[in-house]
Amino acid sequence: MTLDSKLSILADAAKYDASCASSGTTKRNSREGGIGSTTGAGICHSYTPDGRCVSLLKILLTNYCIYDCLYCINRASSGVQRARFTVEEVVNLTLDFYRRNYIEGLFLSSGIIRNPDYTMESVVEVARRLRVDHGFRGYIHLKTIPEASPALIAEAGRWADRLSINVELATQPDLDRLAPEKNLQRIETSMGAIKGRIDEFKTERKKFSNAPPFAPAGQSTQMIVGATGATDSAILNQASHLYGKHRLRRVYYSAFSPIPDASNKLPLASPPMVREHRLYQADWLLRFYGFQVSELAGETAPNLDLAVDPKMAWALRNPAEFPVNINRAPRETLLRVPGLGVRNVDRILAIRRWHRLRVDDLVRLRVSLKKTLPFIEVADHRPSLIGPALPAPAPFKLKQMDLFGPPVSVASGQL
Repeated sequence: MTLDSKLSILADAAKYDASCASSGTTKRNSREGGIGSTTGAGICHSYTPDGRCVSLLKILLTNYCIYDCLYCINRASSGVQRARFTVEEVVNLTLDFYRRNYIEGLFLSSGIIRNPDYTMESVVEVARRLRVDHGFRGYIHLKTIPEASPALIAEAGRWADRLSINVELATQPDLDRLAPEKNLQRIETSMGAIKGRIDEFKTERKKFSNAPPFAPAGQSTQMIVGATGATDSAILNQASHLYGKHRLRRVYYSAFSPIPDASNKLPLASPPMVREHRLYQADWLLRFYGFQVSELAGETAPNLDLAVDPKMAWALRNPAEFPVNINRAPRETLLRVPGLGVRNVDRILAIRRWHRLRVDDLVRLRVSLKKTLPFIEVADHRPSLIGPALPAPAPFKLKQMDLFGPPVSVASGQL
């Protein structure tokens, strides 16, 4: 089989893995010796709206697999065409694509061949050769195998910027039904070992600036959405648990895609793509806005509302929390106002030290007035109604004021 044919098969097989991004690593460039960089001229970061990085060479070492995860196109019982790269072929492809300025690094995963250790040895060897033999200083993300030996996972972290172990399904009963070879406890044990080594690296780096790095961009995971009946609440609770216990950098959500010759245990259709989008929005609220899973997807409504974003849905369910006075409310309260992001909240806190904010200040900050005005008070605005029957805010248009004309008020809608 030609190299082009292998690349076509194994790049296509890798598209189902969402858990790659090139943010968060240490900055390196070719001036330090070697080739490649994670920042600077010649590197074009291209991100999709949900945060996925698309500037990596994203391939599988092989799509042969001894596991039979029913949701996976590369499962042992699948009839797909198989291919396998050699270690040297992956190394050369990465260097060739980088020299052409197509990529900034490598995302490498693999099916399980022979046994987890045999597969992990090959994956690690690719990263080692790139770093040691070719001085490659670009980004490397390796998919690790929970059942592999701790020594191999430790070596992977020595050469890679980021490691990931995919949870795939949120609960052990779902794994037992669709992926019997996988075990959440083993996955978390491996995640815990990676976290421990990352913590050791950070401690050593404080003492010794030349301490060898270990996965400086941390670890991530992926969960499939819609392959089972797991609710959004169950998925987000698992994500929140992993963030808290293992300090993952990201949890990626991937909508289930029907595959050829699928098991009758799988659904016949994909979930709405907006569900994946709502999970990313809720994930962001958990990580940066101080929300809890129970506030976004509780017992009475375990799935996120697909019609509105999670923050707006929470606000509509909690009218007693509003209106929020922009000029007096603390930061954690402002972060819960629909239409206000972290950056604008910090700007508002800075501005109100000098004067009381008015609607025209929010216009200058490019705040979404349609979302925000029904939930806030400012110096010249107070909403008349908070609740499900929210009024549409009056449009505000900036225009040149007449120096000699009568005074106008922003609240009146004349501005």
